[in-house]
Amino acid sequence: MKRKNIILALLVILGMVTFLDRINISVAGSSIMHDLGLSPAEWGWVQSAFILSYGIMQIPMGALGDRFGHRKILAIIVLWWSLFTAFTGLAGGLASLLVIRFMFGIGEAGSSPCSTGVISRWFEKHEVGKAQGYVWAASRMGGALTPFVVIPVMMWVGWRSAFYLLGALGIIWSIVWYFYYRDFTGNIKASSEDADTKHSRLPWRSLLSSRQFWLLCGMYFFYAFGSWFFFSWFPTFMELGRGFEKTELTYAIAVPFIMSMIGNIAGGHLTDRLTRKYGIKTGRKALGSTSLAISAVCMFLAAFIPGKMAVFVFLSLCFGIFDLMLPSAWALCIDLGKQHAGALSGAMNTAGNIGGFCCGILFGELVQQSGNYNLPLYLIAIMLFVSASLFAFINPEKPIIRT
Repeated sequence: MKRKNIILALLVILGMVTFLDRINISVAGSSIMHDLGLSPAEWGWVQSAFILSYGIMQIPMGALGDRFGHRKILAIIVLWWSLFTAFTGLAGGLASLLVIRFMFGIGEAGSSPCSTGVISRWFEKHEVGKAQGYVWAASRMGGALTPFVVIPVMMWVGWRSAFYLLGALGIIWSIVWYFYYRDFTGNIKASSEDADTKHSRLPWRSLLSSRQFWLLCGMYFFYAFGSWFFFSWFPTFMELGRGFEKTELTYAIAVPFIMSMIGNIAGGHLTDRLTRKYGIKTGRKALGSTSLAISAVCMFLAAFIPGKMAVFVFLSLCFGIFDLMLPSAWALCIDLGKQHAGALSGAMNTAGNIGGFCCGILFGELVQQSGNYNLPLYLIAIMLFVSASLFAFINPEKPIIRT
């Protein structure tokens, strides 16, 4: 097997571990709240502590990987967040849990931008979409597997042991990565023909003055406003908004994540194939913009048509279709950022996390004020359509940072 394929396999495993560690606390939430005596409002702060640190550390972590190499940085950050995953099992109350989740988010912030930096150095331009697709599909598979992994462990030995187990998985990964991976040395053709493989400082002035940069961040902000619905409010919406029983929720949650996994794999292959056949504009932005527009329609129909089965079908389609664009979006970071792809993807993902934070707050406020769980879905549909429009204005043939 080629070395780059082994590297991709390690990144795929990392994608699964990342989401297992991220979503496990939501699955164990009711048990943690009961044992630690936390109110729903306090639990909301626990969830927000992760999003806050995860969002603000995207750019620094991506820049660190680009600057000092992904062998050391990825090994350190995965070890870091795995330790804090295990420390979650030691939490004794609100204060300790807030600190642990904030520190956990600092580590996880480096996963996606550093993975993108690795892909940008080891894969050619016509392969990066497919590679991104597999990594993001793995993360969605991790989300789908979480209830099936965490719940049996919780029932057998308790929620604290579930965090110890998942923390150990990440520690093993970081050790394997450090001893196997070597930073790109120039003996393999990089994804960008003219990419400079030497570590260099990020030209912030060029980045922040670029229209392309703000279009990219804006596009991902509005996309993530929709995607974070599935990571946060989706189970509550299905139960309280559409009447799903708890016994039905496991599969009602898992199937949309599986659809997202399929969408990521298909989107990765599509963006590379279309790029080779029709050029990068069609392969990246036409696919991304179209996928987002169709998903906006699905989200609107999920809100408009009553019934359990209809909302399950349309939300599953929405999650799968808008993630067709995800490999294109992250491949754009390589197209536009060149050797600074890690930092650019970190900036894009920071914007996305701000969108996710806004989604969580506005969804709750709209439900509280209106008593209608469908109303926020109309807002999400609008956000997805705005994201599709912004994607259409991005020019992947015009790098933000020229080498």
